Amino acid sequence: MPFARTSDGFAVHYEIHGSGRPLVLLSGQSNSLHWWDRVRDDFAARFTTIVLDHLGTGKSDCPDADVYSTRRFASDVAAVLDAAGIDRAHVYGTSMGGRIAQWLAADRPERVDRLVLGCTSPGGRSGVERSAEVRRSLAVTEPAALRRALLDLMYTPEWLARTPGPYFTLGDRDMPAYARRWHLRASAKHDAWDALPSIQAPTLVVHGTDDLFNPAANAPLIAGRIPGAVLHMIEGARHGYFEEFQDIASPLVADFLEQS
Repeated sequence: MPFARTSDGFAVHYEIHGSGRPLVLLSGQSNSLHWWDRVRDDFAARFTTIVLDHLGTGKSDCPDADVYSTRRFASDVAAVLDAAGIDRAHVYGTSMGGRIAQWLAADRPERVDRLVLGCTSPGGRSGVERSAEVRRSLAVTEPAALRRALLDLMYTPEWLARTPGPYFTLGDRDMPAYARRWHLRASAKHDAWDALPSIQAPTLVVHGTDDLFNPAANAPLIAGRIPGAVLHMIEGARHGYFEEFQDIASPLVADFLEQS
């Protein structure tokens, strides 16, 4: 079971699947590498995929300390690449993983080949926040009600009706409550607005038109901020576009990454 060691001594678990040019897949807030389980084979058929458990999730260390931020998560990704002997990789981040990917591309341009930012936000004052209604739906304390709210934000009712679980985007069930709070804080404090224009990697921004969890209005903001970025909105998709609209999203991303 491979682990990378971060600059401050924590262990980050990662896995490698497939063959071809390296591709890092970065999952969302409070989620382990299983976030990608439903679609990972789409990419492992064409790339050497690297997936990891963010600090606080999965098999990685779970410190209860103020060490969590999207920018430090990006440095953890670099540590994973070092441990795997990979100098440079494509990077595809969704949700909080997209926030992490922004910092990785801005801070360590030599490590990022092509970049895909999915259902994410620039954060800070320039980012578009979710509505008060969505915030209220996520503030419920009853587990079943929270699960229903998350499923409604991730997928359309039609897809849920024909797609049995498990649903891998609802959070790492074994994650300690304190780590969830640190992840929430890290994501909420993200602000890469000033760094986005420095990103050199060819960039694709993907978002569902019906995403209320991370409002779709964030996508054109990011695309307009990164030089030369390409924007693709998937009609009718919610936050979990990469699963529900897998037949559109996976080829779209893979074809972009394979461009010379």
